[in-house]
Amino acid sequence: MKRANLTIKTLMMAGLSLAVVGGMTSCKKEGCTDSTATNYDEKAKKDDGSCIASTPVVSTPTQGAETKTGKISADETWNADNIYTLNGKVVVEDGVTLTIEAGTIIKGAEGQESAASALVVAQGGKLMAEGTAENPIIFTSTLDDITYDQKVGTNLKKTNNELWGGIVICGKAKVSTENGDIEGNIEGINPSDGFGKYGGANDADNSGSLAYVSIRHGGISIGEGNELNALTLGGVGNGTKISNIEVYATLDDGIECFGGSVDITDALVFYQGDDGLDLDQNYSGTISGFAVIHGDGIGTDEGLEVDGPEGSTHSAGKFTITNGICKSEGTEGTPGDFKSGAQGNVTNVTFMYSSASKKAIKFRTKFVDPGTDCTHKGDAYKNLIDGMLVFAGVKTDADASVYDGDKPDTPVCVTELDAAQLSGKGKVTINGAGSSYDYKTKFSWGAAANNGELN
Repeated sequence: MKRANLTIKTLMMAGLSLAVVGGMTSCKKEGCTDSTATNYDEKAKKDDGSCIASTPVVSTPTQGAETKTGKISADETWNADNIYTLNGKVVVEDGVTLTIEAGTIIKGAEGQESAASALVVAQGGKLMAEGTAENPIIFTSTLDDITYDQKVGTNLKKTNNELWGGIVICGKAKVSTENGDIEGNIEGINPSDGFGKYGGANDADNSGSLAYVSIRHGGISIGEGNELNALTLGGVGNGTKISNIEVYATLDDGIECFGGSVDITDALVFYQGDDGLDLDQNYSGTISGFAVIHGDGIGTDEGLEVDGPEGSTHSAGKFTITNGICKSEGTEGTPGDFKSGAQGNVTNVTFMYSSASKKAIKFRTKFVDPGTDCTHKGDAYKNLIDGMLVFAGVKTDADASVYDGDKPDTPVCVTELDAAQLSGKGKVTINGAGSSYDYKTKFSWGAAANNGELN
């Protein structure tokens, strides 16, 4: 009995010792106790400071598509996670700001004449479209197979145009329209729609900011002399910032300014169907750093087409076009047509038209009364002679030509027109410094460069 009790006691003491030892071992189990760490140890009872924080998982928003139509009546932001489709006219209303983030792709749906798709910024609205060279904002056609994170698609080329409308911005800056009017209505928009009105008296008007924006495969003809351009600026004020704009393959004009005072820096118009830069109604801003490149097979016309005031109001302003290149890659296109009282300055521009079939820089004149009085009346040629239209530092392989704007079947003032040819040529220095503009580098981010077409 006594031996048995000793044995039991001995066993109990041994078990207690093991339990104590086991308990002590368990208390000493160290490791990472942070369940969010990459090296979390679920068996650890004591943290030893070895935890390695896990990298937060950032979820990528689902890429999708969104269709826009009609009026935008409250502030909106469009981002690169969606591809937006313009279905008809999408209008940014008065007091509303549309922000488009860098890298966003917007596609215009097909539609002819009044059904053409376009983004329209009405007077008082703002478009904030600020891309970067790495992530430009791209406006193109729904037929373009370009998709997320691409600079260009694969199925449309430089001769594919008239697939949607374009961008229209209406401001409240000064314009000189017919009959003394100080307002107009944008071509291609029915006046009854109400959102095509532009013009006013505020040259500092601010319609937003555009930077690193590429506008492709657009331009729509609504009727004879009535078109939507790639970028139409009606009465846009100099509070608006516009820079690094590429127009690629458009039916009508690349950039057309109806009056206004907005400055444009760095612009490339590549393969336009009509004019590269078209200035009307006494545009009084500055376009600096630009290139207009014509090409055959797209019905191209002028590199520059410039008109002065149409009426008696706001007729004093002058444009400046400086540091740019206009050239033809084929046999089509002419350097420029200055008409309707064009007034301003063309400085350090190079015109390259050695292979074009019609390559004169043209200046329009009209005569007081071709039947009895062959005195030149106010027009581009007279402004050239009087120093209101100045060409300086121009380099060109083209000539200067003066033509009769009345286009008589049988010219009457022949002697005076012949004399004007000589005096006009004397006012255009054809062997000036020209332009040093490096459009190939400036627009290495655009469609023309990414398609290997900038020569």
